[in-house]
Amino acid sequence: MSKRDYYEILGVDRDVSEKDLKKAYRRVAMKFHPDRNPDDKDAEEKFKEASEAYEILSEPQKRAAYDQYGHAGVDAQGGMGAGAGGFGSFSDIFGDVFGDIFGGGGGGRGRGGPARGADLRYTLDLELEDAVRGTTVKIRVPTLVTCEPCGGSGAKAGSKPTSCTTCGGIGQVRMQQGFFSVQQTCPSCRGKGSIISDPCTSCHGQGRVEETKTLSVKVPPGVDTGDRIRLAGEGEAGADGGPSGDLYVQVAVREHDIFQRDGKNLYCEVPVGFVDAALGGELEVPTLDGRVKLKVPPETQTGKLFRLRGKGVAPVRGGAPGDLLCRVVLETPVNLTHKQKELLKEFQASVKGDKHSPRQSSWFEGMKNFFGDMKI
Repeated sequence: MSKRDYYEILGVDRDVSEKDLKKAYRRVAMKFHPDRNPDDKDAEEKFKEASEAYEILSEPQKRAAYDQYGHAGVDAQGGMGAGAGGFGSFSDIFGDVFGDIFGGGGGGRGRGGPARGADLRYTLDLELEDAVRGTTVKIRVPTLVTCEPCGGSGAKAGSKPTSCTTCGGIGQVRMQQGFFSVQQTCPSCRGKGSIISDPCTSCHGQGRVEETKTLSVKVPPGVDTGDRIRLAGEGEAGADGGPSGDLYVQVAVREHDIFQRDGKNLYCEVPVGFVDAALGGELEVPTLDGRVKLKVPPETQTGKLFRLRGKGVAPVRGGAPGDLLCRVVLETPVNLTHKQKELLKEFQASVKGDKHSPRQSSWFEGMKNFFGDMKI
């Protein structure tokens, strides 16, 4: 099954800005996040698909390769998956395609020599409180590390790789085909320039072994879904003594029971009783710093927004904290006794008219005008 277009997955145009790309990813990620869709395999796959698309398009170099060559330009990096996954560097993306014809690059060694290890990605699920205040968490990441017994050489202790006699150690051989001279990857050493005659028993000549590393990640205050934390050198170990790749920890903030976040602002709904809304009162509302008092003025209508300044989120890149916006939701009494129902009927009879319900009266007047204008 062929992969979908990354821009289509995130629902954006190909000229989308970095800011709008992040917003689009956040919207899709929140919609299909596994915490919001438990036991929904289709949603889980769409979440992984969106994360993969954002991982590629948010990196200028990877995005350029994708724009020019499509999935072929980025699939050579190892792909991505849930939790931790590898992304190779760009140095060898088209080595297999052009190496045999043009002999690769890098001073005649072709594909041989040290190669940088692949980058990895790890999705870190955080509670809203931890994302806002910052925290330190420990994560376990499966990766490739340098084999200790052979020091990454791939050769058994006491021995070492020998220069390939077929290509003379350059990793390339030249083939004469009529008037044309074609340089190809050496078939004996496969472009490495050396051959291991006595391989290490621990890594079987690969120079790297699989290992699960435990890492401590410091999460700065104010991070949000889609933000990434880079741990330099914590990706896969490089081949043939090359430098290690990086680990990118991608943040996914879980849905909160009370608050919804929009940038640096928080939103919540506050249920208000009929009497408090009509006569006014004082309510306790939650914030991430504890409870605060909220004064509700008389004749407050449902949907009214109250702003608590500075009770939102301090942005991760600095700046003043956002606000907490509390939306009033009028709560209708339930489980009324007979006496209470009678009292409400008496109250209803006493407040009929435009004076007490101006919005209701204007709405009914508008409805009459609407039907009066209709030609049946």
